[in-house]
Amino acid sequence: MAVPLLDLDAQYRPLRSAILTAVTGVCDSQRYILGPETVALEQELAATLGAADAVGVSSGTDALLAALMAVGVGPGDEVITPAYSFFATAGGVARLGATPVFVDIEHATFNLNVDQVAAKVTPKTKAIMPVHLFGQCADMEPLLRLSESTSIPLIEDACQSIGATYGGRAAGTLGAFGCFSFFPSKNLGAFGDGGLVTAATADSGRKIRLLRSHGAATKYFHDEVGGNFRLDEIQAAILRVKLTSLDDWIRARQRNAQRYRMLFAERQLNEVVLPAEAPGRTHIYNQFVIRVPNRDAVKAHLLAAGIGCEIYYPRPFHLQRCFAHLGYRAGAFPESESAAADSLALPIYAELTEGQQQEVVDTVGAALRR
Repeated sequence: MAVPLLDLDAQYRPLRSAILTAVTGVCDSQRYILGPETVALEQELAATLGAADAVGVSSGTDALLAALMAVGVGPGDEVITPAYSFFATAGGVARLGATPVFVDIEHATFNLNVDQVAAKVTPKTKAIMPVHLFGQCADMEPLLRLSESTSIPLIEDACQSIGATYGGRAAGTLGAFGCFSFFPSKNLGAFGDGGLVTAATADSGRKIRLLRSHGAATKYFHDEVGGNFRLDEIQAAILRVKLTSLDDWIRARQRNAQRYRMLFAERQLNEVVLPAEAPGRTHIYNQFVIRVPNRDAVKAHLLAAGIGCEIYYPRPFHLQRCFAHLGYRAGAFPESESAAADSLALPIYAELTEGQQQEVVDTVGAALRR
């Protein structure tokens, strides 16, 4: 039985009529940029997340870039961030001429090791940017205390974690800004690129709105140099349709995660390390990432059997060629390097069936027993 890593068609089919109606409405209105669908989506997401404001932008990458610009990150500044994440986390810092200062991750959660952050703070530190990786929040309480004592803003990279919570509060609402991605593979995905910035205050939200439209509050009159970070109206309309199913999709992913735990236990595949759920947090399982010995061989066996899987991510930031000038060497961040060497994402989408999950686990078992 072939099992894809992600089945977007299975998600689309029940929503097809509503999505096509929404898209037709935008086409009939001829409002394609920052129209009523974007305004409504922003209001709905702010209410859903409990944010003071929410601003639709063009991608998760641009959400991070706009938030960094909003706190004034520029040449000569430093931003503390984990050594292990999707490239946009560190790439946005570098694009502004600032230096990403890396911190290792926790072995269990793949998230920032908060015990290492304070030692990285210098007079040049302009922001701290934790990542809520794979669908679970980083440990935010120590970071919030550090931010309060130093007045260094927190920018949450919540691109993979819409709907996750920490101490009952939504990811993206604990720091100064939260950044989300609506890439199609996300729990809430558009039909292309899209993103969101949540802001802790109305003033901060206005700042993001200014930056997303070339720094112009009034057309052709530019208060700052911003960018073209606007969310397309068609994407906003599609996301509004899909937002009504987000809670159900999250619950289904969580059920699938629990079923994986049961299946791996039943088959006594004790060498497989399953994702950890930290206390006081909800995991929304954008990815279900295991650790396995001989990861590359296991991946090859799964793919040969028609089982979708992926490595997120095969090389940590400090070993990327584009950051070689920072002077890091192998061994600098051992947990990040370990995650890159032995982690593997398995299918976890909401529509995944029990039979498909059994096939995935049996195939992992067969790979390990070879």
